Amino acid sequence: MKKLVLVLLTAGAVVAVALIPPGAPVVAAGSGFGTAVSAVRQSSWQTNAPVNAIAIAGNTVFVGGRFTRVRPPGKPAGQGEAVRTYLAAFSRSTGAASSFAPKLNGTVWSIATSLDQKWIVVGGDFTTVNGQPRNRIAMFNAATGALSSFRPSVNSRVKAVAIYGNSVFIGGSFGGVGGSGRKLYETPRNRLAALTLNGGLVMPWNPNANDDVYAIDVADNGTKVYAGGPFTSVRGQRHNTLVALNNSTGIPFAMPAAAAIPQPTALCTTRVKDIDTYGSKVFVANGGDGRGCYDGVLAADIATGKLLWQSKCLGATEAVKAIGSWVYKGSHAHDCSADDPNYFTDGTGTHFLLAHSSGNGRLGPWFPNTDADPNSTTKVGPLAMAGTATDLWVGGDFLKVNGYGQQGVTRFTNAAPGAKAPAPAAPAAKSPVTGKVGLSFRTVVDPDNITLTYKLYQGSRLVGMWNRNTYKWQASQLVTYTDTGAKSGQTVSYRVEVLDGASVVKSATSAPVTVR
Repeated sequence: MKKLVLVLLTAGAVVAVALIPPGAPVVAAGSGFGTAVSAVRQSSWQTNAPVNAIAIAGNTVFVGGRFTRVRPPGKPAGQGEAVRTYLAAFSRSTGAASSFAPKLNGTVWSIATSLDQKWIVVGGDFTTVNGQPRNRIAMFNAATGALSSFRPSVNSRVKAVAIYGNSVFIGGSFGGVGGSGRKLYETPRNRLAALTLNGGLVMPWNPNANDDVYAIDVADNGTKVYAGGPFTSVRGQRHNTLVALNNSTGIPFAMPAAAAIPQPTALCTTRVKDIDTYGSKVFVANGGDGRGCYDGVLAADIATGKLLWQSKCLGATEAVKAIGSWVYKGSHAHDCSADDPNYFTDGTGTHFLLAHSSGNGRLGPWFPNTDADPNSTTKVGPLAMAGTATDLWVGGDFLKVNGYGQQGVTRFTNAAPGAKAPAPAAPAAKSPVTGKVGLSFRTVVDPDNITLTYKLYQGSRLVGMWNRNTYKWQASQLVTYTDTGAKSGQTVSYRVEVLDGASVVKSATSAPVTVR
């Protein structure tokens, strides 16, 4: 899959303990949002069909998938399009499409960046690039876009790619691989293989999975290679959908956390869809077939393989990306009550984008959303993620982001002030008792904060102030208060201000009320 070593976040960009209760209330970061990136959809070009893979090299974002055209933000399908056959590149800073336009003859499923960010390796179903033979794998210069002489051949789909040092690890549905300049598919390799980055030669690494591999990533220190998919054995040993492998021998390591993924039954199977390593942890995304099958995310310790936490939200998780203290996920989550009864249940809609605390798996304050194209082959929304300390890119089969037209790919950044809460309704005010005004107002939901501060004013006089937790999936709360500071006979009006740490939104003024 994708790989990019991330730097530490600035202190103001993230609140590591931002959790949905039970737990302490969450105060917005000084930037105005509670996780590493805000929920604001930043401008970027679009695609005309799903994006399956994303990777970042410097200021360039490479995207691959089923698309054949890209178009500017805000444009409907068919307008302002430029030809991009299954592979394109965008500017990280502006979201605009670059001139990179290789001609592939088939779908791209995976993209990985070399550690020095000089090269990208692309895997998929294609057999030619720019008219030259490239059997399901190809390499490009990340700076110039030039097709390299790297030319191994793979005899079936390459679904996953990861790079570490001079090793290119690939996974998919193939059974044979040939090195650059060698006979096609001469080396048996069942669904997992390794190639040299410098030369494209087949390496001895041969884990031999008995079914397809969907995801692959390498620990940041290079010691372990993680693979996931619907397989049940690796090197003849029982390994259900997830395995940690020696990077040179391909021999599996013990990984107790894999036992948290249920064994397949006649009614329920689950498999790993994505893997992202970050520091000392590895994060694993699962999707299941069958009602109530495991669809969630787990975190494991890289050194020991032990389970650190597990989320059991229902709705298959297609993509995960760790940034700082957060694990962002693309899924079609519709019920997370198994994690906590305060979380959303069926009937609250589909929550395609969410963030978990990397420390304990609790849901964090990040609630943008997409849809899923009902006419696509996948119909699941987000399918791929890539990011750095300052931005997160999401690709998939969606048509809208945060309710606005944006097909195939979108991005979120740490640009302040983040999303604003909507303006609350004007407070209700009445004076049934002498010298007192009864007041009430309803809370609002901020897309990238949980705890908001509410200030109630009569003119310039601060009447009261409250912190209230707000949740995307819950009804608003009613806040009530009695003002004893207004004088009898005085006609007064009130307003509410909502603060998220950076922005202030104001309600309309209440209808005037005469104090008894």
